[in-house]
Amino acid sequence: MYDIAVIGAGPAGYSAAINARKREKSVIVVGQNTGWLSRAESIENYPGMPGVSGQEMLHKMAEQAKDMGAELRAGVVHSVIHMGESFALSLGADFVEARKIILATGAKQPRLLPGEERLLGRGVSYCGTCDGMLYRGKNVAVIGAGPEAVHEANFLMSLCQSVAYFGKPDDALDSRIEIRSETVSEITGDMRASGVIAGGEEMPFDGVFIFREAMALSSLMPGLEMDGAFIRVDRQMRTNLPGVFAAGDCTGLPLQVAKAVGEGCIAALAAAQELQ
Repeated sequence: MYDIAVIGAGPAGYSAAINARKREKSVIVVGQNTGWLSRAESIENYPGMPGVSGQEMLHKMAEQAKDMGAELRAGVVHSVIHMGESFALSLGADFVEARKIILATGAKQPRLLPGEERLLGRGVSYCGTCDGMLYRGKNVAVIGAGPEAVHEANFLMSLCQSVAYFGKPDDALDSRIEIRSETVSEITGDMRASGVIAGGEEMPFDGVFIFREAMALSSLMPGLEMDGAFIRVDRQMRTNLPGVFAAGDCTGLPLQVAKAVGEGCIAALAAAQELQ
């Protein structure tokens, strides 16, 4: 079990990891460097690092966190389950347990498709390796918008009768997978997902798998208090959920690296103090 699990691999997340390690707390950082900072050619307003690219800045932060003993894991946290004194984080087929959570997920939260939340666990899944066996020999749809989508679609093709892939074509996709150009606008079904609506047409499937670069906060941590599109926090970066902190762009404006780094530090120190 880790003392602190940080969800999000950006300035806030790495700052939280570095400062938690300074307090000798065990830390895991889970995320992917796919946000706006990774695409920035030059950062001009961060003290001491003028003109550094976003990728270079993230690389240096990640290396510092790793050198200090934080564990870094690329991936997407699909759900967080409160277990009394700790939390269980679902990472595909794996689970990670931690005493405290720091959310550093960035400002952009994916919008759920109509029908998605209602049918989650009833024909809608976020994990092929977890739920793929339930669809052996059946027909499934994959809605791909993240780096794990291709891998998961290929895995499902090894089990299912057919896989329809709604996303950007990729050379690494199994040749048996049907690539669809339509955009999925809704997941259909009453008590269970029965298909999707794409391009104005309803298409029947036995199951629907959705892979994104991040999870919507409403499904990741139900009950989390929001302030519009952002997480509501106090001065110690505590959320309304005991043991859960938030830092960086996900807590609101300004969306600046300096703010994210500072909030990550505060969140880590507050979490470490609670662990004492």
